This record gives sequence, structure tokens and C-alpha cells, in this order.
Amino acid sequence: MGLVKYNNLSISSISDVSGTDESMILIKTVTASSDSNITLVNGTDDVVLDSTYPIYIVKYINVHAAADSKHFEVNFRDGGSSYDATKTTSYFEAEHGEDGTGGQMAYVAGSDVAQGTGVQKVAPNVGADADQSCSGELWLFNPSSTTFVKHFIMRTSTVRSDNIAFDTHAAGYCNVTAAIDGIQFTFSDSTNIDAGTFKLYGIKDS
Repeated sequence: MGLVKYNNLSISSISDVSGTDESMILIKTVTASSDSNITLVNGTDDVVLDSTYPIYIVKYINVHAAADSKHFEVNFRDGGSSYDATKTTSYFEAEHGEDGTGGQMAYVAGSDVAQGTGVQKVAPNVGADADQSCSGELWLFNPSSTTFVKHFIMRTSTVRSDNIAFDTHAAGYCNVTAAIDGIQFTFSDSTNIDAGTFKLYGIKDS
């Protein structure tokens, strides 16, 4: 995209900027405060998670656990009341410590799901110190489909409890014919989400 030059002297008088991307629509912002989970359900509290958009993004920002060394997790609802949609996923992570040690990248078989209903790990061993948290985003594609599996991808930056920076990637699909109508974020061991901001966006297809 080229540089746009405006001849008017006051930027405040510009009412339209040609080329601005308006395809990403903010649907809902949720601020965690000692919550057992953060849940986004279609039709509840102004949440839209249906055929309105073909792609949805959840951005989770500075998510802080109430206890040390807990896994940040996610699961999906497929029309019932439980968050137990059948999933198959792949998970890998890169790490590097504050002291310069531990640099490596690895596929972690114990953190993926093979046609299972349990939670998917998003970030490992998130620290509970005041300066420790995790941030990232989840993309969910065509969740209202009753024909195809529902694909999702996640990438997360984490400060682990032992001061190691983690870059985690998880991706897979909900292998169900029903629509996915809810997303739930939790920490392991029923640990509360002490703080964090969650933003749900819909992406237009044109």
C-alpha cells in the first residue's frame, strides 16, 4: 500500500481514509478478575459466534494465573452444555531462558490431543509473579459449519514460572458435525484466571 498524502492542514478533519482495513470487527471485550474461566458463547452477553463471520479471532492479553506454574487451556462447545468437543491437535514450542540457556524447539506429544474431548494446552507453566503472564491469539474457522471439521490455530507468548520465554503453537480441528458455538479458557488444576483481557473479533469475507 502506498503512502497517502493529505493536503488539509488538520488531521482531525479527515473523516475517511481510503484503504483502511475494516474487515476485523470487535464483538466483545471481557476483562478477567479472579474468574474460574472466561467463556464466550454465541447469543450470550452480546457474543456472536455463528455464521455471521467465516473467521473468528480471540486475542488474550496479559493473562495471569492466581497460582504459579499452571497451564493455560482452551476447549470448545458443540451445541450442548459441556465444553468437550472432540479434537485432534498438534502442539510444539520454542523456549529460551532469561539467562541465555535452554534455547530449543520441540514437538510435545504430551500436549496434543488425538480424537479426544479434553482441554487443549495453550501455554505451559505460566508464572504467577507480578511480571509474568501469557498473551496470544486463537483463530477459529467457519465454526457454524455442519459439513466440515472446524479448524483452529493458536500462537502464544509466555513467561513461564522459571523465567523462560516460551513461544507455543497449537493447531487442529474439532471433529464434529455440529457447529461450535462456545469457547472456554481455563487454567489447570481449577486455578482462577487472576487477570487478563480477552477480545473476540469477527473477520468479514469481503
